[in-house]
Amino acid sequence: MNHSVIDMRELGDNVNRYGPTAARPFPETKKRLDTRTIDIHAHVAIPAAAEYAAPHGNPNDIAMVRHTNDETKKINMIQEKDRFIAITDFDDRLRVLDAMGIDFQLVAPPPMQCYYHLPLGHAIKASRMVNDGLAEFVARQPDRLAALGTVPLQDGKEAAAELSRCVTELGMKGVQVLTNVNGSELSDAEYEPFWKRAEELGALVMLHPNGFTHGDRFHDYNFSNVIGNPLETTIALHHIIFSGMLERMPNLKILAVHGGGYLPAYSGRIDHAWGARKDSRANLPKPPTYYLRKIYFDSVIFTPHQLEYLVKLYGADKIMMGTDYPYDMADYDPVELIVSSNLSPEEKVKVAGGTAAKLLGL
Repeated sequence: MNHSVIDMRELGDNVNRYGPTAARPFPETKKRLDTRTIDIHAHVAIPAAAEYAAPHGNPNDIAMVRHTNDETKKINMIQEKDRFIAITDFDDRLRVLDAMGIDFQLVAPPPMQCYYHLPLGHAIKASRMVNDGLAEFVARQPDRLAALGTVPLQDGKEAAAELSRCVTELGMKGVQVLTNVNGSELSDAEYEPFWKRAEELGALVMLHPNGFTHGDRFHDYNFSNVIGNPLETTIALHHIIFSGMLERMPNLKILAVHGGGYLPAYSGRIDHAWGARKDSRANLPKPPTYYLRKIYFDSVIFTPHQLEYLVKLYGADKIMMGTDYPYDMADYDPVELIVSSNLSPEEKVKVAGGTAAKLLGL
């Protein structure tokens, strides 16, 4: 059975494939869940903002661009052309949601539209353009779509101000931030105004990587994405936890995409270090995994056993269905992933949409 949401024949011998993952087998008959389904992780681009930003920044300042070889750059350019309609067109998005069996989708800008590499003034303007465009996009069908915005995080106060505008004026559920700010950690003191405002507003902050900052060994095989993206999220979460951010601001709502990177699968090491070494204790009054369990994770991990593992360790109240649509590294049948797992019926309902509905106030 073809589980793709697009006609693969249209791509001919194209190097990119947008459809069923090779990480798991698919049943002959597609099954659906009798519950509301919510995709917590997808992307919509705003071309006008990209056009404005282009002359004001150097793409090589972005890790995902800097640490890739010519073959990967070429394939990424092909993908950008392939998926232009998929990432910008409203009618096409509703068609795809129906084909995927998704009732509601939370959209965020592509990571390339988090403009941390621009001078601050241009970043502020470009971010506002993205957010205004996203607000207009989701307003056309608010019973199917909601948005996360972007902020100029190179300045914590400006980021806090734009976050406030996103939530209080544009009706967004929160914002997406990258896993570092031009090499600086999200937990650095200069970004504290942003995090404090996020907690005050009860806004969701989605952590999304865009290549690994020290990716000299990741140039080949798209490793800047395959390894670098989850590794970036892993490092960001370590800094957020060990800095005491979640002790100081316990009500922050943070979503770590791609299943939270590698940390959720190897969390015993941080508790061991906390107990074994003074320099790893970081003045945390509780073991690091106490704070890790405050984080939400999406289901973009491709295999049922990994989904079952996340739910077993962190609970279905912390795991939410995601796609990363419309990229080639997306899961094009996220409902099937949940259906094919050995989760209980109650857990499947929560992961498919119940947890997201509660978090987003839907």
